[in-house]
Amino acid sequence: MGRHFCCPSQGVDSLVLESVMFAVLAERALGPRLYGVFPRGRLEQYIPSRRLLTEELGLPDISAEIAVKMSRFHGMVMPFNKEPKWLFETMDRYLKQIMGLTFVREAHVKKFNKLKTFNLPGELASLKSLLEATWSPVVFCHNDVQEGNILYLADKDATSTDKLMLIDFEYSSYNYRDFDIGNHFCEWMYDYTYDQWPFFKANMENYPNRQQQLHFIRHYLSEYSGNKGDSVHDDQLKIEEEMIIEINRYALASHYLWALWAIIQAKLSTIEFGYMDYALYRLEAYFDQKRILG
Repeated sequence: MGRHFCCPSQGVDSLVLESVMFAVLAERALGPRLYGVFPRGRLEQYIPSRRLLTEELGLPDISAEIAVKMSRFHGMVMPFNKEPKWLFETMDRYLKQIMGLTFVREAHVKKFNKLKTFNLPGELASLKSLLEATWSPVVFCHNDVQEGNILYLADKDATSTDKLMLIDFEYSSYNYRDFDIGNHFCEWMYDYTYDQWPFFKANMENYPNRQQQLHFIRHYLSEYSGNKGDSVHDDQLKIEEEMIIEINRYALASHYLWALWAIIQAKLSTIEFGYMDYALYRLEAYFDQKRILG
């Protein structure tokens, strides 16, 4: 499942900025080459590849390379607004839209009524308060590193450590580093290739455990330190522990954001997908994560 349905049409400025972003990412070998831009699209390099599967996200070699690619992505300097407005502004906008929604289909009405019992405005206020008290560096984020947006390159040697490429930069913006990582960890739980209703499978037990999180974080930091020319810090363990806390708090924002997105898609999208069911699963995961964090 991609997350690019029913978005508002882009203006000229945003298309120009997106093209600049594609060109810079291509130059750094972090995205496909950009051959040209025209009014309704662009011409990109064709890359022999396949998209990753959900169960592959947890494979140590794959996870390590995703961490490295994300770290390189976060190291990019883009000619965009550096203020981390995207996350909270998007959630505010989605919530405002939802407050004005009505549904006709009985199945939708029943599920929407259940969703409204979660006090979405109250939860957003609580989430904002938590995250405002949680330090996280602002970097250029992908914001949607799920398996469908990661290509496994076909022409690479089996021993290569450069087998993956991130694609689909639609949501990319300056944002909090730990949202990008926490959002990716959440995606370990959702398989969008299921071919029967609701066209996804959720397995909460697949959220990465502490060792898997540390494996990712260490490869991420190793790449970051290499880019900066730093040696391994004496306080590496302290940094790792702080990142685990930060990432798992920002994972709450991932669940909340995509739950809101799914409710809106249930109203707007013509694609056959259990959006209301997905929203319920994401909010249940949100409350589970909130309980774990205490």
